[in-house]
Amino acid sequence: MAGKRVVILIERRYRSIGQVYVCEGGPLGTFTLAEDCTDRGRAPGPSPLDVDVLSELAALVSAIKSA
Repeated sequence: MAGKRVVILIERRYRSIGQVYVCEGGPLGTFTLAEDCTDRGRAPGPSPLDVDVLSELAALVSAIKSA
């Protein structure tokens, strides 16, 4: 479905995976897309692990260790 536009029925946020969209799938019913799989997600960085992603990861690991 790359490049296709779909109708978003529901937007949800989960702690574990973040924002997701439940979309209309026509005769097949509905399907769920993670925000990163849409044009609404974060723009890709210059490399898979850029400084922003690594700093977020470091903050997450620190938060988990202190919990």
